[in-house]
Amino acid sequence: MHAPFAPSEAHGRSALPLEDLLNPHDCAFFFDVDGTLIDIAIHPDAVTVPKTLLKTLETLDRETGGALALVSGRTVAGLDALFSPLRLAASGVHGGEMRLSADAEIDRQSPELEKDIRHGLVDLTRHIEGVLVEDKKSTVALHYRLNPEAGPELKSLLERFVSEAGNGLSLLPGRLVFEVKRASHDKGSAVRQFMQMPAFAGRTPVFMGDDVTDEAAFAVMKDMGGVVVSVGRDLPIADAVLPQAEDVRALLETLAETARRN
Repeated sequence: MHAPFAPSEAHGRSALPLEDLLNPHDCAFFFDVDGTLIDIAIHPDAVTVPKTLLKTLETLDRETGGALALVSGRTVAGLDALFSPLRLAASGVHGGEMRLSADAEIDRQSPELEKDIRHGLVDLTRHIEGVLVEDKKSTVALHYRLNPEAGPELKSLLERFVSEAGNGLSLLPGRLVFEVKRASHDKGSAVRQFMQMPAFAGRTPVFMGDDVTDEAAFAVMKDMGGVVVSVGRDLPIADAVLPQAEDVRALLETLAETARRN
């Protein structure tokens, strides 16, 4: 397994190996997807999910008794398609969609953005080269990975758009993406809901994420006495840091194999 960054006493991190802290029989696991479980691609539709990851998640889901959830900016339907045939508890569009167990229905907690807002965002960015607009109905993601230099201009335009639109909108920055969403839900509120479910309750929550969009969930972990694993960013709030998604996959393989043997 790839080793995490060295623990820091200044950050209050445990010197124990990460795999010793995360017992699948005691923990509830929450995973961001892009940049955490899978490698980021130039376009959201260009990502791939390794078959070994599917097997690992299936094992961990079984060994935790269903205390495992994907918590993503993608829609839950999009997660199902990406991880097919595996079906897991999941939260989509930053807490706007919730499926509290693998066999539950999707609860859409955040209404669709009005058409004029969604169309307005397309028009707003039409003149900026390299911006890809991903309309998820209840949120709109504007990716600028193809043109990173466009970030400052795009941010300025979107901040003005959100301010003028009002209506409870917020702007969520990410890795070479901005997302316009309603302010009422985030990944932290999603984790709180999961932790009230029987499969999750009473376990130590663990959240693994790589992006600014995960920081609301990181804060909830601290409120709940949970564990924060930051991917690629050495944050003071993190209990451990893993360099990249392949290190996360390696760690999870180790956890799944250990849990299966025990």
